[in-house]
Amino acid sequence: MPSENQEHSVEFQGWLFGMLGMLIFSLTLPMTRMAVESLSPYFVAAGRAMLAALVGLPILLITSQPRPTRLQWKGLWLAGLGVIFGFPVLMTVAMQFVPASHGGVVLGILPLTTAITSTILLRERPSIGFWICGVLGSAAVIIFSLREGGGSFQAGDWLLFGAVISASYGYVKGAEMSAQLGGWQTICWTLLSWSPILLPITLWLVQDLPEEVSWSSWIGFLYVALFSQFLGFFAWYKGLAMGGVARVSQTQLLMPFFVLLFSWLLLGEAIDWETFLFAGFVVATVAIGKQMAIRRKPSGD
Repeated sequence: MPSENQEHSVEFQGWLFGMLGMLIFSLTLPMTRMAVESLSPYFVAAGRAMLAALVGLPILLITSQPRPTRLQWKGLWLAGLGVIFGFPVLMTVAMQFVPASHGGVVLGILPLTTAITSTILLRERPSIGFWICGVLGSAAVIIFSLREGGGSFQAGDWLLFGAVISASYGYVKGAEMSAQLGGWQTICWTLLSWSPILLPITLWLVQDLPEEVSWSSWIGFLYVALFSQFLGFFAWYKGLAMGGVARVSQTQLLMPFFVLLFSWLLLGEAIDWETFLFAGFVVATVAIGKQMAIRRKPSGD
């Protein structure tokens, strides 16, 4: 039986992997915004996953990974429903309506929705203090979003809310499969499970590509394919499996403010001093929430 110190060490390592995944994902919105300047959002959404699948397949073959069982294939496909279909499509289309910085703030509710999903699917039981921190942090980013939108949600916001729900479900199902198959194996098999659907869609959409596509759009596309859809999940799923979905997902409370930073650096979107006030408050909720008790489902259940 592992000691308490060993358990804490594993959870901390999981939290670090989660932070790495979060940083990779933080560039997704700015890079998607760059990609859709010249490319169709539907091509970006389908093509990013198809390209990632083409990279993942030889890795699975070279490392001789055992094939998932029929039940595991079902879990992988369901995880992909969130992180390969729902989130990429809704998020990419939303980037035609709102700035990347705005989208990043809306996605700040991901930790709360992911924690809620995990309590339903994985029977994790966060403490009251954890929920208070999560709700306060999520409320802060929602208020920030409303402030940026002049007191109301835009059309892009509703697409992003759908993306949040999709991502939450995909994260939790992916964490469940990662505990069985391993982190990087999970995203590779998930991509492969969706490739029969993605391949014909991508081939159909590629026919309508414009004759001239800017280099920045291709850079954005390659990033969301190789990092956002692939390498980021290596770290993210491993972190969720090691540290627990509810706790590690709290790191995504920081993501809106990294999105703002990258949006400023890459796209020239403005950041004012109030953003840093919100950032400080959210960082505090993450730090406090990380210390709150979370009961995990016994492995024998």
